[in-house]
Amino acid sequence: LLTTEGFLFAALCALTLCVYFLVALSPVMTNTMTEDLDVLVFLPQNNSYLFSYERVAPAIRYAQKRLKADGGQYSGFNFNIQFENSDCLYDAFFTLADRSCGQKPDLILGPVCEYEAAAVVRLASHWNIPVISAGALATGFANKNKEYSHLTRIAPPYVKMAETFTAMFEHFSWRSALLVFEDDREQRNCYFTLEGVYHLMSNYNIESYVLTDDKPLDTDELLRSISDMEVVIMCMGAEKIREIMLAAHKRQMTTGKCIFFNVELFNASSYGNGSWKRGDEYDNDARQAYAALNTVTLLRTVKPEFENFSIEMKMPFEKVGLHDCNDCENVNMFVEGFHDALLLYTIALHEAMKNGYSKKNGTEITSRMWNRTFEGIAGQVSIDANGDRNGDFSLMTMINVEAGTYEVVANYFGVNGTFQLLPAFNTEHFTLKGGDKDHPEKTDKSDTPCKCGLGVSALTGVIVGAVLGAVILVAFYFFRKNYRITIERRTHGEECDSGKHRQLREDSIRSNFSAA
Repeated sequence: LLTTEGFLFAALCALTLCVYFLVALSPVMTNTMTEDLDVLVFLPQNNSYLFSYERVAPAIRYAQKRLKADGGQYSGFNFNIQFENSDCLYDAFFTLADRSCGQKPDLILGPVCEYEAAAVVRLASHWNIPVISAGALATGFANKNKEYSHLTRIAPPYVKMAETFTAMFEHFSWRSALLVFEDDREQRNCYFTLEGVYHLMSNYNIESYVLTDDKPLDTDELLRSISDMEVVIMCMGAEKIREIMLAAHKRQMTTGKCIFFNVELFNASSYGNGSWKRGDEYDNDARQAYAALNTVTLLRTVKPEFENFSIEMKMPFEKVGLHDCNDCENVNMFVEGFHDALLLYTIALHEAMKNGYSKKNGTEITSRMWNRTFEGIAGQVSIDANGDRNGDFSLMTMINVEAGTYEVVANYFGVNGTFQLLPAFNTEHFTLKGGDKDHPEKTDKSDTPCKCGLGVSALTGVIVGAVLGAVILVAFYFFRKNYRITIERRTHGEECDSGKHRQLREDSIRSNFSAA
């Protein structure tokens, strides 16, 4: 019996070792899959763009290297990445169309510019190819039912930023805003940025003031438009924002009569970074003026890994000796977004293939990228059910006016729609001073103070009732008088009539009087 038990035990141990051996060596058992993947990336060669090839390509290669070196479940994916030029006009679309009879890519990253992205995404959706972009942020791309069905936006669309303003308007009971923005009629970033605010806040009194090449900045005209508004939301270059704030400060409009905001989504001075200092004679006035300027920007959740990533992203610029690359030292949302795009696709593809789908099933892979949360290079990334990234935004104000330094005072979290006030937040800073401004079309009549016993409607009713009553009494008086004369005349002329005629006349009189 002991010999038999010993034999069974040894056999069991041997079987266990075999299982462990198979698990260790088999890629199928360890969920490691091998697949060659063609990725087509559209980025501008022009370094004036915040999402140029020189800025973004290192981030994509960084993600590729991490996935391969990880040695985990994604290390079997071999990415063949091909970069093509994007001129924000037609280049990307023509390049993709040329592949209609050849090998189509498995994944497309970009383009960023709205008009170019629209054409590329339409064609890619028709070809069943997933598209991930850190751009295409305009409100129109939210329609994923048909033409943009395969688009996933890895950066928060502009309408997500607009949710931040909606939360603030509800919190502070603001009712009106003037949207001031530059429209270059090309990329139109600021136009699309504040378009989201305009559409989402349609229940408020929202007006716009547009700067174009044909209509340059006229601070006098602009300040006249501002005077009737509670809030001003600006999106334009940093120099123009400084000019506006200096003019408003000179007119004493930065003392709480109006709340000023600028939008800085791309972490770059070309879109207004809230910086007041220029080293000129106006620095002191600008510092005081900017004490009234609040900045809405993307929330930064900095991890040690992100610090290493930032250092890695700066090295390529030093190697190639770029001198015309503004803000290259900053890791903006495009650089961060395209890194996370490759990671998101890899997660979704792996999941789809585990469930028996091919890499060519773009519809299935796209659906698995939507409505999911994963860990990105700078923190947690949440994609909603419509394939758009939920945005987390920060509100910054000047805390130390003497030093002219800013600090985050509140955060908005798009996943759950919460507005978080931080210890540095000062309610007085966001309180309008100098009385409420008149907005009759938006005023709640129930909140209008009553200075008399009757409201306007009740008083009008009394006056109209009195007039009608007087008219009825006068009419009744003349009716009775005229009718009495008529009766007397008829009675005098018809005294000899028969009894039945007399009775009929009396019945008629009685009937008419009753009606009167």
